Amino acid sequence: MPNMKIFSGSAHPELAKLVVSRLGLNLARVENKKMPNMECSVVIGETVRGEDVYIIQSGCGDINDNLMELLIMINACQTASAARITAVIPCFPYARQNQKGHRGSRAPISAKLIANMLTVAGANHVITMDLHASQIQGFFDIGVDNLYAEPAVLNWIRENIEGWKNTVIVSPDAGGAKRVTSIADKLNVDFALIHMDRAGKPDDNYKRGEVSSMVLVGNVKDRVAVIVDDIADTCNTICHAANKVIECGATKVYAILTHGIFSGPALSRINSSCMEAIVVTNTIPQDEHLLESPKLKVIDVGNIFAESIRRNHNNESVTFLFNSVPNL
Repeated sequence: MPNMKIFSGSAHPELAKLVVSRLGLNLARVENKKMPNMECSVVIGETVRGEDVYIIQSGCGDINDNLMELLIMINACQTASAARITAVIPCFPYARQNQKGHRGSRAPISAKLIANMLTVAGANHVITMDLHASQIQGFFDIGVDNLYAEPAVLNWIRENIEGWKNTVIVSPDAGGAKRVTSIADKLNVDFALIHMDRAGKPDDNYKRGEVSSMVLVGNVKDRVAVIVDDIADTCNTICHAANKVIECGATKVYAILTHGIFSGPALSRINSSCMEAIVVTNTIPQDEHLLESPKLKVIDVGNIFAESIRRNHNNESVTFLFNSVPNL
């Protein structure tokens, strides 16, 4: 494909290599390093004048350093006269800080700040996957393609869960109801959700991931439960949800989540949980996590990002990717 350059940041070069290999390209040259005072230094290694540039950098690892590196790479390409710059951010950083909510009127909306920073740096377009809150697209004054892992998730369920026609798709909280009903409808199976009370009071020490009580709404008795969510962080909530559906009579429980962060004791919780498997995509590097947990499975979404880049470069619609996995 002429007039296109794809660069990789330091956050997830493995995914970037998968993307370019599916497009039959090579990664463009860039030197990313740290100065002695820990400032990010970026040197673009080839011309981008008049080119359609894509920079792949996920919001993971050393998030703030990787975010700063992405902003500098975008700005470097802009000042080098790139025709269009697209930030490909498989896991969008600060996506959970998308509203003031219960945390008080002085809480920041950090996801909006990230949107402003990307735009000011020089990004013309953003490609991401399974934003934690869909309204984040409205934080931008540039185009945003929010891709979905759902088609790949559907394929995994059909290919790996024996008797999947007798499954129940479960949301671990009310906020994920739309996600699970969409999957349940496409599989023609039932769905359920868990009503959850967080530890602490809204005006007290409310802590993300800590749960005081759960109530299952729906029937999972003698069925295989598949818990679906967008982010696996500490995995406290997902493990509590798995225990709840087993208590309510489910024969087996799987968990499928798009972004596998796995902070703190997450993997040890998974290993000791009642789940048959926990499935995530490779929007975040999982090689080290796979060594720590035999229950962890990974879905490759590199082909989805590769096809979205190809379609954007050729000014084609990306709607096809909302319902299908491309054959790349």
